[in-house]
Amino acid sequence: GRKDAAVALDGVIDVISTALTAGNTVTLIGFGTFGVKEKAAREARNPRTGEIVKIKASKAPYFKAGKGLKDQVNK
Repeated sequence: GRKDAAVALDGVIDVISTALTAGNTVTLIGFGTFGVKEKAAREARNPRTGEIVKIKASKAPYFKAGKGLKDQVNK
């Protein structure tokens, strides 16, 4: 039922999160790929004050939809 689906989904999310934290990508065939992109350190300007601020390097999770999901959405 609904409770079992929620438990299963929580398990899948935990596995994906753990893999991304370890620097791995996760591909679900026909659905898409979860991964992590490295963002380099950079300088940016605060639009309010004009002050230049340094933004440290970081990592950002991403999701890229697979062909099967794109085709399903565009039916």
